[in-house]
Amino acid sequence: MNSTIQIVDSYEEALAKNIVIVSLGLIITFINGMLVVTFFSNPMFSRDSRYILYIHLVINDMLMICISVTLYVLTYVSPLVNASLCCVLVFLGATTFMITPLNLAGMAIERFIAICKPLHHSQICTPRRTHLFICLLWVIGAIRSIADVIISLLTQPISFFRSFIPCYPNYLFPSKSHQDNTTASQVICMSLVWIILIYTYCRVLFTARKAVSKGSANKARSTIMLHGVQLLLCMLSYITPFMFIIITPFFRLQQTKITFCVYLFTNILPRLLSPLIYGVRDQKFVKQMKEYFTCNVVIVKIVPS
Repeated sequence: MNSTIQIVDSYEEALAKNIVIVSLGLIITFINGMLVVTFFSNPMFSRDSRYILYIHLVINDMLMICISVTLYVLTYVSPLVNASLCCVLVFLGATTFMITPLNLAGMAIERFIAICKPLHHSQICTPRRTHLFICLLWVIGAIRSIADVIISLLTQPISFFRSFIPCYPNYLFPSKSHQDNTTASQVICMSLVWIILIYTYCRVLFTARKAVSKGSANKARSTIMLHGVQLLLCMLSYITPFMFIIITPFFRLQQTKITFCVYLFTNILPRLLSPLIYGVRDQKFVKQMKEYFTCNVVIVKIVPS
């Protein structure tokens, strides 16, 4: 977001934008919260690595959307933020952002093992190993942010972390070393994830052609394709600068509106679609969700009477 956004926007426009963003953030959090409650309502899901990885993706997206909306509102409410607080928010936001594609790669690998190595699936994809894998995702996801903090500690005086700055990564991590670190980590991460998705899809595709019963293999192939769609949604955030370069020259007087729309479509809406693409498609998960919430609604109606 542009740091001059408050000066350009009128009060009514700024209020409307914040209401839209906060409302969508609450809706996404509510929907994802229903998915999380459904997961913990049935112990069966916590014993299946596929659902463990899925619910971790949902929780990660909830954290990311909360941080993103908080940073957006801060640009209006408090243009200058303590650098240490900003560092914490940006650290968490960047880490959760990196974890999403890595989690999708892990889900694709799990489906690959289930279809191509079915006899070894129960031994390889155990709940304990899945939890360890999630811990590894957080370590890998945090490496880039840790490197940025270390670079800042080496290049910035301690007084910088007590100062007040606009809470944007470019203000917090302004050096070329930070930019190189961000570019390298994103290119390596996305390249690795795409290689994993393409490899697992091709292997499952070949398995589906050879299988006598092709139902599960075809479903796994479709699932991995959906992971690719989810990854494309995640990558919308990477094309944000190019969208500004292309669109802004044609609408110079509408720059803040363009900024708002780009942020909405590249950061907010994908977080709504991403969990639903996978969760709503899973009949077992949807059935449990309907049974759990229908049962609770009936109980709530009966108790008052």
